[in-house]
Amino acid sequence: MAFAQSVINAIWRRAGGRCECTRNCRSHVGRRCNLTLTNGQWHAHHIVSQNAGGPDTENNGQALCIPCHENTRSYGAH
Repeated sequence: MAFAQSVINAIWRRAGGRCECTRNCRSHVGRRCNLTLTNGQWHAHHIVSQNAGGPDTENNGQALCIPCHENTRSYGAH
C-alpha cells in the first residue's frame, strides 16, 4: 500500500514545504537538507519501509526532495 493523500498532505504541512532529510548525503552532511520542495519535486518517504512492516502513517513518513529520497537505502522498495 501507499500513503493516502490525506497523510501526504499532513506530512507536507508538518515539513513546512522543506525537505526533512537528515542523512549524510548531498551537501547537508550533519544537518537537515531543508531544500524548498516544489509541487511534484518531492516524495513522501516511509521511514520504516513497507517491506519491513512500516505503516502508512504520518509518523512513519518524511517529506524528501527527490535527490535525498534516491539516496535512501529503501528507495524503490515497497
